[in-house]
Amino acid sequence: MGILDGKVALISGTAGGQGRAAAIAFAREGAKVLGCDMKEAESEETLALVRAAGGTMESLHPLDLADPANAARWAQAAAELWGGIDILYNNAGRMVARRPFSHSTLEEWEETVKYELTMPFICARAAWPHLIARGGGLILNTGSISGHIELLPLRTCAHGATKAGLMGLTRMLAAEGASHNIRAITLSPGIVRSPATQRFWSGEDPTQTALGQALVAKIPLGREASCEEIADVALFLASPGARYINGTDILVDGGLAAISYVPVGDG
Repeated sequence: MGILDGKVALISGTAGGQGRAAAIAFAREGAKVLGCDMKEAESEETLALVRAAGGTMESLHPLDLADPANAARWAQAAAELWGGIDILYNNAGRMVARRPFSHSTLEEWEETVKYELTMPFICARAAWPHLIARGGGLILNTGSISGHIELLPLRTCAHGATKAGLMGLTRMLAAEGASHNIRAITLSPGIVRSPATQRFWSGEDPTQTALGQALVAKIPLGREASCEEIADVALFLASPGARYINGTDILVDGGLAAISYVPVGDG
């Protein structure tokens, strides 16, 4: 038996990276997973991986969840397929503004806010009545270390602001959801090796490679996280073992935000 047997999980951004890892992990533990993404071919690959491992998964793709009608259709599809929703994992996002603040445009700011703060709100609103009808559940929002600190010379601009705002949204959802037995948590990864950070590891751009190496050198554990390690934490937060964790942010960064680490020796 799995720790999520009988649970229905909505997971966004399942075409790759942390979303794919979460879909595989949740399905392995017995959850019925409804994913979605804008990328069709990669979404089909995730479906094949989950099903080949014996898991239960469906996916709507391509689907832009920033459109409230699409988010409502996604939530309703899960309820029609499996009778309800227990978990909403707002994993998907899109960071557009990567230039210095003085060179960032309003369009980049608004696009990042749309996909990293407004979209989780839209999806939570779509899932909310289904979670209430189910007698409770979990809304898990993907934050970031950038919601806590700025990692110069990374240029995150709106990204850090939206992820800090997402923590506020999470607290509000936890407060309003408590009477319905709905928990809300933000899961904030640090540096993760994924398709979104491929520029640091590909070796194609020496500047980006050097930046990736500098970031990893600051992590006390001495390495970046894998997508599977982030999915493991998400899986725990969705499990009965985390039933008293609510309204908070879980930072999974290898100690990067907590420890000012200068690797100069063994001392």
